[in-house]
Amino acid sequence: MADPSLTSPSGTPLRSPTSSLTLSFPFLREGSRVWEDGKEKPLPRDLPSPLPTKRTRTYSATVRAHSGPVFKGVCKNFSRSQGHGFIQPSHGGDDIFVHISDIEGEYVPVEGDEVTYKVSRVPPKNLKVQAVEVKITHLNPGTKHETWSGQTISS
Repeated sequence: MADPSLTSPSGTPLRSPTSSLTLSFPFLREGSRVWEDGKEKPLPRDLPSPLPTKRTRTYSATVRAHSGPVFKGVCKNFSRSQGHGFIQPSHGGDDIFVHISDIEGEYVPVEGDEVTYKVSRVPPKNLKVQAVEVKITHLNPGTKHETWSGQTISS
């Protein structure tokens, strides 16, 4: 029982609640009964991607990438349906990941296209890089290129 001498600023005596307090969270937590009672557990493909896209990249990471040097490379592969691909740097080294949201221009890159790009570190450890501000500088001759709207042209 609360001390009867304690009062609120308005002068009413303070008293303990008659029932115990419970906290409820408005979100589902993994391992909670509410989560487990659901019809289906989420599949790994339903979880958010840890790779930052153009929409989810922080302002500071965008500024760092924008102020960095421009590199040249060749598109090694790109899958429009999967939404990503890889660029082989012209200076050598490991292939660099590129997300579909970081492609600038009207054409979908295909194998052999020459591109320019800047790099941005991939969190949380910032050990890997991904290509950003990717621009196709030279279309690979003899291949069919598709625009983002779906039109096909031959180069």
